[in-house]
Amino acid sequence: MVRVQKEAFDAGAELNAFTQSHTDMGAVVTFSGHVRDHNHAETVSTLELEHYAGFTESEIRKIETEAHNRWSHIRTLIIHRFGTLKPGEPIVMVAVASAHRKAAFDAATFLMDYLKTDAPFWKKETRGDTAHWIEPRETDRIARQNW
Repeated sequence: MVRVQKEAFDAGAELNAFTQSHTDMGAVVTFSGHVRDHNHAETVSTLELEHYAGFTESEIRKIETEAHNRWSHIRTLIIHRFGTLKPGEPIVMVAVASAHRKAAFDAATFLMDYLKTDAPFWKKETRGDTAHWIEPRETDRIARQNW
């Protein structure tokens, strides 16, 4: 399941609902990402994420489908926010349920590696009085290539 939304989400409530809806699975791995209060030793006041509705969801579903093709017996939840976010606010959550832990860990890592590089979001960070467009880091690109 993929959700792209402006509203904040409660990772604990999302995890509880996800786990309760997949009681046939023995392992659940989650990742949640939050806005940092700094970057390049500068204070971050906001992170703005832009996207094209419909297109973004479609592209994320392609990433999700690829994960399901690689790990055939998993269930997934991907939540990604857009809009203007402040430090500490949640940006993304990935949950993967599987019969066993290795597939759940691997699929969650795969999803995050692809989301960081391939999900069509445009990110702009405000540091002081200056806005900076943010590109995926080289380490993110390398992690994705390893798949």
